[in-house]
Amino acid sequence: MAENKLPSPPFHHIPGLPNFRDIGGYPVGGSPQHGTDSTHKMVRRGLIYRSSEPSKVTEDGISKLKSLGIEKVYDLRSAVEIEAGQRDGFGWKVKEIDGARREFVPVFLDQDYSPEALALRYKNYSADSAEGFIAAYHDILEAAASPTNSYRPFKTILEHLASPSPAPCLIHCTAGKDRTGVICGLILSLCGVDDEVVAHEYSLTDLGLKERHEELIAHVMSHPSLRDPVAARRMVSSQKQAMLGTLAMIRKKYGSVENCVVDLGLLSPEGIKQLRSNLIVDANEDEIVPWQDHAKLLS
Repeated sequence: MAENKLPSPPFHHIPGLPNFRDIGGYPVGGSPQHGTDSTHKMVRRGLIYRSSEPSKVTEDGISKLKSLGIEKVYDLRSAVEIEAGQRDGFGWKVKEIDGARREFVPVFLDQDYSPEALALRYKNYSADSAEGFIAAYHDILEAAASPTNSYRPFKTILEHLASPSPAPCLIHCTAGKDRTGVICGLILSLCGVDDEVVAHEYSLTDLGLKERHEELIAHVMSHPSLRDPVAARRMVSSQKQAMLGTLAMIRKKYGSVENCVVDLGLLSPEGIKQLRSNLIVDANEDEIVPWQDHAKLLS
């Protein structure tokens, strides 16, 4: 499926920037789904976007990003990861976008990229079940919230969204799948979006990244710790069971997503209340993303 044939919303066709989509437009739990006539509430559109890394975005693509009013770009990659992407011939340079401030907020610090850490992390990602992804996503959450990570990536993003008038922002890592998927899952869950819908939104990366799958698989296999092409292909997949399991893990460990966010120091209860005030809006039936129809594209 060509990128410009992806369902829109939520996808936007940004030349040179695959997997770019708005995480707004989804129904808040308890709100009627698309196709019914009752009053709706949904996650606000036009505020939070996600994508893969933007090094190959074209001038036309940059113009389209500007038209969306994006003022902040949160880059969740580490410096080591960015350097390796350039050294290994993938050309993953830092891309500055006029009018948007790049915020360098790495989830994993440089010391987390030792050969031992790479081997463990890749083993988790490539495991032939959702359990591997769940373990890896637990590590992402812990690393993003660690007191030793002075960048506090998830706290920085959530506090922006809980500010009085948050500007539109873009969140990305390399593929825009795992680290980006975890923070976007937290945001949607804090807004009261049902787990099944959150997991669907996560799984859309399988559509959005289709044109970059071979590039990303080659990147994964460039590491000595993983040479198995089948495992590498699993690593770049986005099966919804991974997100469903991650949300279940969070609730088992913390009691709720809200407790998780508060206990990890990512946002205060007052901040959660403000975030919801900023992000949850009334909507007409035709403004709700028809996610159940889009799910058929993934089957």
